Amino acid sequence: MDGKRQLGEFLRARRSQLRPEDLGVVTYGERRRVPGLRREELARLAGVSESYYARLEQGQSQASPDVLDAIAQALRLSEAERRHLRELSAAARRRPRTRRPAPERVSPAVAQLLGVLSEVPVVVTGRYSDVLAWNRAGHALYAGHLDPDGPDRPGERPNMARLVFLDAHTRDLYADWPTKARAVVGTLRLASGQYPDDPALASLVGELTLNSHEFAAMWADHRVKTSDVAVYAMRHPLVGAMDVTQQTLHTEQGQYVVVATTEADSPSRAAMTLLTHSTAAAGPSAVRPKTIAKEAAKEA
Repeated sequence: MDGKRQLGEFLRARRSQLRPEDLGVVTYGERRRVPGLRREELARLAGVSESYYARLEQGQSQASPDVLDAIAQALRLSEAERRHLRELSAAARRRPRTRRPAPERVSPAVAQLLGVLSEVPVVVTGRYSDVLAWNRAGHALYAGHLDPDGPDRPGERPNMARLVFLDAHTRDLYADWPTKARAVVGTLRLASGQYPDDPALASLVGELTLNSHEFAAMWADHRVKTSDVAVYAMRHPLVGAMDVTQQTLHTEQGQYVVVATTEADSPSRAAMTLLTHSTAAAGPSAVRPKTIAKEAAKEA
């Protein structure tokens, strides 16, 4: 993924998503061939020349931090989107790296955290959503249909983005799948700015684009979204419906520790407790779905 091309695509996409009337731009009622702001309108709002801004969108120029801030303000970017814009600009100035990034590993401290939080589902993901580790409860909640030892094999690690878009089991977990899907795409967009020369990331985006028209549409939208806390209505095949709060912690290695919790004294907590206890008692063997679902209904 070329940094200059990504920068231009991001600017064009965000410009097309702004309506002139929302920014006080006078249009005199003329018919527009394309939606959103015109280049000259955005340039005027940012206080730069149209030719200079055009070169930015075409990947033929570079912008100073002050100009980037002015453009970000004109585009009404969020803080996450501003950071993404800065990373894309920095990537456009760098020479492409020729070496692959080092394989990702969970640090001893994070491994200790996984061990301590045995009663709470925890998943550790890498720079582009590869599952680096999960505890038993995390595996049971998110991917009980997969091999629990998958994260231990670097070449075969599950990838959460791939699961959300291409795996029927994972898709069915989320009652509001589009919201979860957009969050996944937003996280990958941030990664594309941080690691523009990572061939594994480019391969993942290419695979998802080819195999999911929904991913392709969301990726082309260039939305960037981060949320360290999100609540999802989940429909687990073993214990039924749960409202799960997913909290994301960031490590020094750029990894993500996702912790799933439920509200105290709620049906969701009862279902989650039953899930974690049942999978712990059953060990690596499968647990009968109908039995657990029936017990969850009783506890609720």
